[in-house]
Amino acid sequence: MMTAKYCLTVACKSQRGIVAAISTFLAEKGCNITDSSQFDDMETGKFFMRVSFVSEKGIDKDTLSEEFREVAETLGMTWAFHDEARKMKVVIMVSRFGHCLNDLLYRWRIGALPIDIVAVISNHMDYQKVVVNHDIPFHCIPVTKTNKPQAEAQIMQVVEEAGAELIVLARYMQILSDQMCQKMSGRIINIHHSFLPSFKGANPYKQAYERGVKLIGATSHYVTADLDEGPIIEQDIVRITHAQSASDYVSLGRDVESQALARAVHAHAHHRVFLNGNKTVVFPASPGSYSSERMG
Repeated sequence: MMTAKYCLTVACKSQRGIVAAISTFLAEKGCNITDSSQFDDMETGKFFMRVSFVSEKGIDKDTLSEEFREVAETLGMTWAFHDEARKMKVVIMVSRFGHCLNDLLYRWRIGALPIDIVAVISNHMDYQKVVVNHDIPFHCIPVTKTNKPQAEAQIMQVVEEAGAELIVLARYMQILSDQMCQKMSGRIINIHHSFLPSFKGANPYKQAYERGVKLIGATSHYVTADLDEGPIIEQDIVRITHAQSASDYVSLGRDVESQALARAVHAHAHHRVFLNGNKTVVFPASPGSYSSERMG
């Protein structure tokens, strides 16, 4: 008999008996735990846990969630059960730098990311053909100083009609309004071409070049109303020497940006990221979660 694979995510106040309550519940429901991660934040007093398991008796996700409610309420948990076979619906937004978009499309095509790209939105037409050739709806929504509210309304209409659960800013070079950031809080991931918190805002590689840094990097973070201040999910770096030019910084940064963004999307889609104030808890990937459906 086929066994359904699920994961349970939990956040609550740190207290005795949490792990025991979860493991006991799953065992009693005929579930076998295959992977588990937990973190007890001693500074904030918060507890986070992600448990992967198989339902060997065939109990479905909704039934598990309903029957777990009493346990969760007793311990004051915020919790959710997730079907690991289900792919998260994602909208990608891009401007005129296509390396992150192309990387995500490739990973999506080979099944390396557990996502379903339901639309791509751009404020330019540069990548229409690339997107349409992947049989993905493409929406060009130009943004100017005068039409920004209307443009964002169009963007949100696409997101809502597509049923998207996550927006990925793959080098989308427009600042989102406070209203949109609040409405999609924890559901917009950006890639910033800098190793935050250094070199915020425009032209970070130029700023880094002028400072003569020896390492440049990229930061993938959740978007908030405060520009480039959202909780960080993933970062990576590449080494630089005095011989590199400012344009070298940009070229070397492309791969770092693509990889950092892909890892952040992977973590979010696998429900491995937990918001912890202005920071995140990011648990390691479960065994097998990096495997692809095909090689190329």
